[in-house]
Amino acid sequence: MIIVSGKLYVDPATRGAYLNGFMSVVEQARAAPGCLDFVLSADPIEADRINVYERWESDAELADFRGADPEPEQTAAIRDTDVKRYRISAVEDA
Repeated sequence: MIIVSGKLYVDPATRGAYLNGFMSVVEQARAAPGCLDFVLSADPIEADRINVYERWESDAELADFRGADPEPEQTAAIRDTDVKRYRISAVEDA
């Protein structure tokens, strides 16, 4: 299992529009083979932060979904990022 998790920083004035622009991407990801969860959300404390969480069955399915790069205007809006990929070897109920 692969988890992609972290945070993006954008201008607080444009965060809502940035997230709205990704609504179709979230829908496409959740419908993609191997996607177990996918969300981009506004952080409740930091006005410029977007939280990233993705969970995939495999690297291959994540790579198939990624395919094309994001639109240039999407990446241009990001001021800073700290997103990592984690490889999970076991899962247990909490």
